[in-house]
Amino acid sequence: MTSSNPVAARPSHPITRREFLQTAGALVVSFSMPIPGMAATEGSTSATGRYPEKVAADRLDSWLAVNADGSVSAAVGKIEAGMGIGTAFAQIVAEELDVPVGRVRIRMGDTATTPDQRGTGSSNGIIQGVPALRSAAAEARQALLAMAAAHLGSPIETLAVHDGVIRVVDAPERAVAYSALVGGKRFEIKLSGTAIVKAPATYQLVGKPVPRMDIPPKVRAEYVYLVDHKVPGMLHARVVRPPHAGARLIAVAPEQKITGLVKVVTRGDYVAVVCEREEQAIRAARELRVQWSNPEPMFPPSYDALYASLRGTAPKVSEVQKGATGDVDAALHTAARKIEAEYEYPFQSHACMGPGCAVADVRTGDVRVWSGGQKPYPLRKAIAEMVGVPLEAVRVTWMPGPGSYGMNDADDAAMDAAILSQAVERPVRVQYMRQDGTGWDPKAPPIAFRLRGGLDAQGELTVLDYEARGFSGRIRPNGTETAGDALSPQLIGGYKAGSTDLFQYSDESYKVPNKRKTSHIIAWEQSMATGLRTAHLRDPDGMATCFASESFIDELAAAANADPVAFRLRYLANAKHVAAVKAAAERAGWEARPSPRPGNARSGVVRGRGIAYAPRAGSIVATVAEVDVNMDNGEMRVTRFVTAHDCGYVVNPLNLKGTIEANLIQSMSRAMHEQVLFDATRVRSVDWLSYPIVDMTEIPDAIDIVVLNNQPEVESKGAGEPSTRPTAAAIANAIFDATGVRVRRVPFTPEALLAAFKAPGKRA
Repeated sequence: MTSSNPVAARPSHPITRREFLQTAGALVVSFSMPIPGMAATEGSTSATGRYPEKVAADRLDSWLAVNADGSVSAAVGKIEAGMGIGTAFAQIVAEELDVPVGRVRIRMGDTATTPDQRGTGSSNGIIQGVPALRSAAAEARQALLAMAAAHLGSPIETLAVHDGVIRVVDAPERAVAYSALVGGKRFEIKLSGTAIVKAPATYQLVGKPVPRMDIPPKVRAEYVYLVDHKVPGMLHARVVRPPHAGARLIAVAPEQKITGLVKVVTRGDYVAVVCEREEQAIRAARELRVQWSNPEPMFPPSYDALYASLRGTAPKVSEVQKGATGDVDAALHTAARKIEAEYEYPFQSHACMGPGCAVADVRTGDVRVWSGGQKPYPLRKAIAEMVGVPLEAVRVTWMPGPGSYGMNDADDAAMDAAILSQAVERPVRVQYMRQDGTGWDPKAPPIAFRLRGGLDAQGELTVLDYEARGFSGRIRPNGTETAGDALSPQLIGGYKAGSTDLFQYSDESYKVPNKRKTSHIIAWEQSMATGLRTAHLRDPDGMATCFASESFIDELAAAANADPVAFRLRYLANAKHVAAVKAAAERAGWEARPSPRPGNARSGVVRGRGIAYAPRAGSIVATVAEVDVNMDNGEMRVTRFVTAHDCGYVVNPLNLKGTIEANLIQSMSRAMHEQVLFDATRVRSVDWLSYPIVDMTEIPDAIDIVVLNNQPEVESKGAGEPSTRPTAAAIANAIFDATGVRVRRVPFTPEALLAAFKAPGKRA
């Protein structure tokens, strides 16, 4: 069996160590290979020949090992979603242990060999992974110093560490390397939680822009992705999905002669083909003759009908968010000026660069699954349930996939691979096609909003009422906890998903005397086993709720004839939120005036700027967007983003910059282009033509980033999602500033903008 090492950096020509470090910056490898001294190994880990239910998180050996060659291996229950956290983890470990970062290797997301931290989500990679690794490395350093003190016959306080070698300060010739003390052996230490970590003021590596470990092997085409993984005897499969939502399987034509076909697997309404070769599986899925029922329409036939349905359907559950103030209804009734607006946000697909892939080997009762999903630990439980084996018989190993950022199709592919491997009793690789990935991945939910506000005679904001009506983003839960959470078991039948309600509130700190937020969740459980079931997408619901909330704040500022920045600052109650808005405006060279821009033409290209802000899980972001809009054809281009970002102390500023830039571009794509097309019976967005995303020609001319509160003593917060949140609102507000027309429905396509420009009564 080949190694599941996701980063196998093997240069095609010999290079010296110095040359490698000059080009690669640091060798930091994420892998799942046996490491002597670690708490778990590649092979079996119990007397029954199975894997532990959980790697013991209270044992130092579960987190860290010093290898015989002096390198350090660390394990963490997170995964690399493309933002370089593996390098950040290596910096933390190297810092605490006083070893070169090039000697640190990071293992991630393997249920048999890494502690269960669920995986990565909600921007928690740094938040949860860094403290755990820092604590473990500090504990290891403390233990190594104690060993060195005994070995050298000198008290700990007389010792110093440099590059993994401990020396007596006054007699530096008396020294011992980490590898000589424990190299290749276990620490056999229970974590005390009392080891003193380094003072931030002494950091030499943390906080520095160490180059990402994964870039050089990617550039050299040596980075091993999940799609590259092979297992001896592996077969290839494709799943044949129903042509319409709710269609039932009637029959598969018998005795079909298809080259390379090993088996047609049918269970309930689930159909798949397994073949010897991948191209055979592709052809078999296309040629297989399957008879399906003709179901009744399940979906609204259009977005107009969808939003009308959201607004007109009685919710299954409603909630008023805690913290409401005053008497909103009375304040609206007595306001000198009342403003009301409705906003709409569509279904959106994950639309990853590549569709889902997985490999599974279910033969002897022990189950191996290689998956690209964000949360391998809950997935393990679901697969154990699906194939009917104890949890300790299943090992899920994460490998890099084409992207994630929520519950995309990665776990669905893993479940398919396990089902089919069990059916044919051989290893099976499932590779989805583009139409599977875009058409059948879970979707971010649509939301219809109504916002109302009131101003007094002096233009002061006295009342703010926010109301959202949408499908829960947890119809498909935010982890594959049970078999029924995945698509194929839903088609098979008999498996129930762990759906929960996710109320859709905006997040901000505006202090208004009368304020209320209400969320209505509309039933959508009937969407299970279809391509319109809803789930988490990057910053779940945050982009939609911020679009409505921050667009409306802009509308209130315009109604009060106030500058949009000054209007926000007047009501923001949190000092950090104030600082972020001020910093973004200052860096952007914000001109203090009301919107829209005076004197803009009604034809040709006009320019505008807009601002929006949002907190997320302790991080705060404010973004200014500058746009050019062609009034004659509706085409729009974002020319510049300015983002102020407060996520506390930054472990690796190079990673943070790339993460923010990627967030802005992806969220710009979602604002400008992305909406899942559908009709009454099926999803019609199945490729890049029917679900377009931003291309290189649309990248802004400039992206300026202001990092706030980046102090070593400040706790690090997440950055994977926060800068996604304000983008759509900032662009919409910039469009209004340029054109005087308020756009209240995402996406801002040329057709939608041109229609808005031509609509009577739309211009301010």
